[in-house]
Amino acid sequence: MKVGKIVKVSGPLVVAEGMEDANIYDVVKVSEAGLIGEIIEMRDDKASIQVYEETAGIGTGEPVKTLSEPLSVELGPGLIENMFDGIQRPLEKVRSIAGDFLTKGIEVDSLDKEKKWYFHPTAKVGDILQEGDILGYVQETKVVKHMVMLPIGKSGELVSIEEGEYTIIEDIATIKTSTGDLQGVQMMHKWPVRRGRRIKKKISPKVPLITGQRVIDTFFPVTKGGTACVPGPFGSGKTVVQHQLAKWADAQIVVYVGCGERGNEMTDVLNEFPELIDPHTGETLMKRTVLIANTSNMPVAAREASIYTGITIAEYFRDMGYSVAVMADSTSRWAEALREMSGRLEEMPGDEGYPAYLASRAAEFYERAGKVKCLSSEDREGALTIIGAVSPPGGDISEPVSQATLRIVKVFWGLNASLAYRRHFPAISWLDSYSLYQDDVDEWMGDNVSERFPRNRADAMALLQEESTLEEIVRLVGRDSLSERDQLKLEAAKSIREDYLQQNAFQEVDTFTSLEKQDKMLDIVMKFYRESSRALDNNVYLSEIVGLDVRESIARAKYIEEADIDKLDAISDEITSAIDDLISRGGGLDD
Repeated sequence: MKVGKIVKVSGPLVVAEGMEDANIYDVVKVSEAGLIGEIIEMRDDKASIQVYEETAGIGTGEPVKTLSEPLSVELGPGLIENMFDGIQRPLEKVRSIAGDFLTKGIEVDSLDKEKKWYFHPTAKVGDILQEGDILGYVQETKVVKHMVMLPIGKSGELVSIEEGEYTIIEDIATIKTSTGDLQGVQMMHKWPVRRGRRIKKKISPKVPLITGQRVIDTFFPVTKGGTACVPGPFGSGKTVVQHQLAKWADAQIVVYVGCGERGNEMTDVLNEFPELIDPHTGETLMKRTVLIANTSNMPVAAREASIYTGITIAEYFRDMGYSVAVMADSTSRWAEALREMSGRLEEMPGDEGYPAYLASRAAEFYERAGKVKCLSSEDREGALTIIGAVSPPGGDISEPVSQATLRIVKVFWGLNASLAYRRHFPAISWLDSYSLYQDDVDEWMGDNVSERFPRNRADAMALLQEESTLEEIVRLVGRDSLSERDQLKLEAAKSIREDYLQQNAFQEVDTFTSLEKQDKMLDIVMKFYRESSRALDNNVYLSEIVGLDVRESIARAKYIEEADIDKLDAISDEITSAIDDLISRGGGLDD
């Protein structure tokens, strides 16, 4: 192996000469300390290397060795419940060796190569296997069966397979290739992070990812295999929204990437997830979660890699046939890492100093989402959903990262600072947000929840939009200038906002709402509006309608537990009887 030498050090960027045998994206070991880096540019025999560790103390003339392989992650049992840094070093193991702070040049295996896992074979000797076929499984946690697949690039006849305990680097099976060679198969294999894993084909995603967050599931749904972004200013609740989706979304596997965020936010995840009980499995949320932590005080270059590490791990579980959700918090910090490295490479800057290739890099990342037919001889489907937070400076979504993201994703949850200031959470603006999956999800909701759900959703959204127009009139000439019919619309829109859309992430019952409960809650809100309209038609005063006791029951419906969901039907009946009673008393007007 030819060794180059350092000629320039500029923060996380190191330039080495004598590297003519190396290739772009090769992993290298920099200096005597053996810091991990990746070649990002080649000019003649000079390689520009982004180093994933602190470069303080490195000088010119020190050696650089290429490993002649791209940056890759280890895929196999041991991923779930683990917490890795941006280049897949397990932080708990690093801490046991080096203490609370990363030590330069520390080398640890990404996955435990000594732990034994009990392998249950499902394939039989004599089977003709293709790449991606399942050989068997390991019960990785109580809720996750880790499917052991034939690695991509391998195929042939299965000549031996044994049940029993194995480490991830021991042979669990042997296959005979078409050339007659015998090849051992292990539970672990590697995959380059910058290359998407191969699939048979993509399928149009139509099934919604149920999150338990009413404003998302009802008004701006994302599908399993879809893409969404959450842009918003500081303090508007991006991270809480991401945490809520990671906790409650009905994905079978969650990969949470903390990319350049505050360390205390990752600490919140680490403290909360082991204690929270997953409503889908009854076990703690960590039993189906992989964490990638690259906090703001970690080396900036590793921030760029952390996104790819997370998405590659997610693709691996998708290939097993699982529905996987990736939470990237935040892609703005990832883009800032791109900008810093681009500046040190002296590339021509684009908008606001970001590199000209920002949009194409963002597209490469989000395009790895999708519902797919997995690479296998079986008919296996998996889904990978990407939800990225964006942190535009000052909340200005006209900046390059937000705009590059919006051109790619199909769901936009626009967080609004004024809503957050009014303590309305989630602070997702119903006037600015949108979902391009709405038509498909409406059809699914009509078939699987209730026929009235899409109709109520459309009517509620129309009221919220009409409220915006009426509020303009109220600001100009006062509320009393409106007709009672329009004043009722304002009351109904207020009920939709406060009784339905507003949701407390820290209240035990309100934090998660099933689709059945969402349907019944929205129906009683809309039923009150429809019944109130009927009362107005029968000459009842609006003041009598808004003073009804049943409005308190509607407001408190969100705190009814899922086990007592039938109480919502009682509120619906109460609305009808209360309005009937008003009408029977003759209302407040005489013709």
